[in-house]
Amino acid sequence: MEHPGTARNPRSFLNGLQAKAYEIGPGLALAAMIAMAAQFISDHYGAPVMLMAILLGIPFQFLSEEERTGPGIQFAARVVLRVGVALLGLRVSVEMIGVLGLEFILVVFAAVLLTIALSIILAPMLGKDRMFGFLTGGAVAICGASAALAISSILPKDKDSERNLSFTVISVTIMSTVAMIFYPILSESLGLDARHAGVFLGGTIHDVAQVVGAGYSIDTETGDFSTVVKLFRVTLLAPIVFLGALALRSKVPAGAKRPPLIPGFVIAFLIFAALNSMHLVPEVVMKPADTLSRAALVTAVAAVGMKTSIRELRSVGKVSVGMIVAQTIGLALFVLAFVAR
Repeated sequence: MEHPGTARNPRSFLNGLQAKAYEIGPGLALAAMIAMAAQFISDHYGAPVMLMAILLGIPFQFLSEEERTGPGIQFAARVVLRVGVALLGLRVSVEMIGVLGLEFILVVFAAVLLTIALSIILAPMLGKDRMFGFLTGGAVAICGASAALAISSILPKDKDSERNLSFTVISVTIMSTVAMIFYPILSESLGLDARHAGVFLGGTIHDVAQVVGAGYSIDTETGDFSTVVKLFRVTLLAPIVFLGALALRSKVPAGAKRPPLIPGFVIAFLIFAALNSMHLVPEVVMKPADTLSRAALVTAVAAVGMKTSIRELRSVGKVSVGMIVAQTIGLALFVLAFVAR
């Protein structure tokens, strides 16, 4: 005999889904429209899309406090972000890492770990907390705005969280753009061959798109190798976020709710990377998935911008700017010391 409530379950589910869509729809649509505007500017004028997304979002900060649009903006900054990061796993594979060779893998791996570790250690000496050092150091060391978004999602939230994230996204994108212009010139002036130039560009420039632009501005071989190096840095995002979440989880007071041992989007990232390594992802899926990942991340950045107050952003201070600049230069010098020998 059918339970009286069974027949109503599908309708109840659909009603709940409709209510959720009504709740998040307006804010999510606004974030998506700002993301599309940022992509349009990037495609037609060459401006970094992440930078455009956050700058276009900031003037609409008041909408994040509105009852009608706030939940959707929060959804974009949190859930859509995790979808974008998880899909990054489809860009990487074990086979790709094997192309680099052990020496270059160790150099890039050491550069990433050293940048993050020193940032965490030195941040308190500069009047900043270790979480800010982890956020900025991870963004510089791994993959710019995408890493900043992923790391921020596991950090304890306070009144400065959104401000620090927005500052980091803006700063690393600007520094990455500067690097895209000047690092190829430096590579050629030092006489680096394609592989060594590829390691320098892919191991130091923050954003994947800007690594591609810098590498192929020299030649095809350099572009190919720098892209592989950069994607190796992207593979380090999941373990770094996992270790960070593990460390933060151990510091939660007894009785308080602990975050999950492994964030769900990190598990998804690793699953996608494993599927790609085993060649189980059809080519027809790869391009749309990459496009979806990029769109999700740009939408998330736009939402972060919409949650950021200009007044709060201006209060970050010169020390924070100096940290990002020092981290970027330090990373470049470390990698250059090995490739220019």
